[in-house]
Amino acid sequence: MKMNKLGRTSIEVSQFCLGSMTWGTQNTADEAHAQIDRAVDAGINFIDTAEMYPVNPISEETIGRTERIIGLWFERDMRRDEVILATKHSGEGLSIVRDGAPISSKTIADTVEGSLRRLRTDYIDLYQFHWPNRGSYMFRKNWDFDPSGQLMLDTQEHMEEALDALQKEVKRGTIRAFGLSNESAWGTTKWLETAERMGGPRVASVQNEYSLLCRLYDTDMAEMSLQEEVQLLAFSPLAAGLLTGKYQGGKVPAKSRMSLSADLGGRRTPRAFEAVAAYLDIAKRHGLDPTQMALAWCKTRPFMGSIIFGATTMAQLETCLGAVDLDLSADVMAEIGAAHRQHPMPY
Repeated sequence: MKMNKLGRTSIEVSQFCLGSMTWGTQNTADEAHAQIDRAVDAGINFIDTAEMYPVNPISEETIGRTERIIGLWFERDMRRDEVILATKHSGEGLSIVRDGAPISSKTIADTVEGSLRRLRTDYIDLYQFHWPNRGSYMFRKNWDFDPSGQLMLDTQEHMEEALDALQKEVKRGTIRAFGLSNESAWGTTKWLETAERMGGPRVASVQNEYSLLCRLYDTDMAEMSLQEEVQLLAFSPLAAGLLTGKYQGGKVPAKSRMSLSADLGGRRTPRAFEAVAAYLDIAKRHGLDPTQMALAWCKTRPFMGSIIFGATTMAQLETCLGAVDLDLSADVMAEIGAAHRQHPMPY
């Protein structure tokens, strides 16, 4: 398993990261623990979660359940030192967490403590802000994104007070590194500039959606990543399962994500299925598993820190692990490039 350094920190994470957002709804604690066992045995040292998990659906009754499941694994096996653990502080607008309050110096300490308690650990390796207070063009909002209502002074004040609160957590030893999620190039560089000026924790990573079907990261964010040494942690690298091919032809497998979220968070469009068909054809021509091809392609991106994948069955997990040692040929890469030009941003 290839290891990558997280930003300018001393933390090294595996090229693949085990996602956890189904643990507690679609997966039981025992199933989640079996996934962690298998992933660690395969060389994965990185687990990503969030205080709001599980999803599908998000509910007041299940908030925090995924962190509790991971905490039970730590308590059971006493293998905390074998895992790099990332979790997230929910942003403004999620009414069932802190009544939708924004991220602030008033929320950070208590939110960190809540995660530590559920995770049954005394430190978090990577603490991330799930989405920015000012809003984001992620989650299909890019089509009509309008930042004209943002006030730069408010954003700057928020960043300063948040970094001050985060630095206190670093000094307490409760967090080792700081990361962003669903962020823009401008937002990330403002965080970096503010941290440099104030001495707060420097952004180590950005967790944004990235896959063959969603390549918003390929321009300004890519440049920022390489110049500032802030790697991408790619979520939804299989486009919520679309790239596996399991939804082609109108199929909706039982207990699949589409069976729980009919439009896959805005990803289910006619053009998406056309794009998937093109990638499935490439995989078939070259004798590749489409899931493994999609994940292996992510490995080729120069800004990649780790690829976050999730599984609801052990068979799915094994398929994903097959991408660890898969290197795509120049012919496959060229065909993928051509398909992308024919099917750009299908959702």
